[in-house]
Amino acid sequence: MADPRIIDIKLDEHTIIWRSADIEQERRIAIFDIIEGNYFAPQRTHEDGYAGPYVLMLRVEEGRLAFDLGREDGTPLESVILGLGRFRRLIREYFAICDSYYQAIKVASPQQIETVDMARRGIHNEGAELLKERLAGKIDVDFDTSRRLFTLICVLHIKG
Repeated sequence: MADPRIIDIKLDEHTIIWRSADIEQERRIAIFDIIEGNYFAPQRTHEDGYAGPYVLMLRVEEGRLAFDLGREDGTPLESVILGLGRFRRLIREYFAICDSYYQAIKVASPQQIETVDMARRGIHNEGAELLKERLAGKIDVDFDTSRRLFTLICVLHIKG
């Protein structure tokens, strides 16, 4: 019986040098929200019919994003690899707008904070749509899962 969801998710910590408290909080929230409710359905049929739930490891290797999928017991299933070129601009923009947002929270008016937050959500949504597009035919995800995965992809790109 199919159970198309992620039950555990990890990031390859070797690619992350440092995270601010704000980014660490974003990471924790994204992982919590994914585990609480997601739709994640790899499109490849496995010989034994396994169709979830999944353990996911996200990592970046040689400029590519890897989704390492495992069975519920952790045994490996497959890896889905995506090129990161089309994500780079959005990741840079997302970091820039997040920095602006965290600064605005400290000193800006509620209206200014809302304006920056709307821009942040717009970039986040664009990243989620791009991820859904790039995963098409490989892994089917809903928008909310894609949005949270995009957050985690951004976290993987922090270099200090």
